Amino acid sequence: MTSDLTPRQAARGALRAGLALDGDRHAGVAATANHIHSVITTLRELDFGDAPPAFSYLAGQGNADATV
Repeated sequence: MTSDLTPRQAARGALRAGLALDGDRHAGVAATANHIHSVITTLRELDFGDAPPAFSYLAGQGNADATV
């Protein structure tokens, strides 16, 4: 597992991408990037087994009498 992105690293990455951030935004950008990374890491750990791909789902063709 990688370590969390620091505000300084976030600022450098944004600058490389052509986005100059104000100094007060570095921490927020780093926190957001770290959260996104943790969500993606969790999704990669899921076992979807034999779940069909999303494009095979057809809305409105389910059982209309099903209870929730």
